[in-house]
Amino acid sequence: MTALIRIALAVLFLDELVVGFWNHAFPENFYKNFPTVALTPPFSEHYARDFGGATLGLAVVLGIALVAPRAVFTIPAAAAFSTFAIPHFFFHVTHLDHATRGEAVFLTAANAVVALLGLLVIALTLVRDARHRRRHGVERPRSGTASG
Repeated sequence: MTALIRIALAVLFLDELVVGFWNHAFPENFYKNFPTVALTPPFSEHYARDFGGATLGLAVVLGIALVAPRAVFTIPAAAAFSTFAIPHFFFHVTHLDHATRGEAVFLTAANAVVALLGLLVIALTLVRDARHRRRHGVERPRSGTASG
């Protein structure tokens, strides 16, 4: 299960690293050449660099979770990514007016896959850790209960 978590994290990490670096370091090139970005003009260097920097920040936390795939890292990293990716998916689904059929399919599929990968990391981590607790007889501490 940890291997699946790591694979999903690696995909998200590489996605964020490449997109973030490209957008931050070469914002005009990113705008002109990244598939479908030009569908939502106008270009803003400030927003492009800010988005690139924020994306690199997500890559950092995803990279930490990839190296040390413990729940304390994987769940916050995947939740942070999903906080971006899920609304991003819905934005693109509702802004396909100027897209060709191929662009619309690409945008919808690509954004759905990465949005679901973030949620998958959370789910796999929870399942893996619950199995570990059951196998090893480890009880989760109950929060909010007074000890007796």
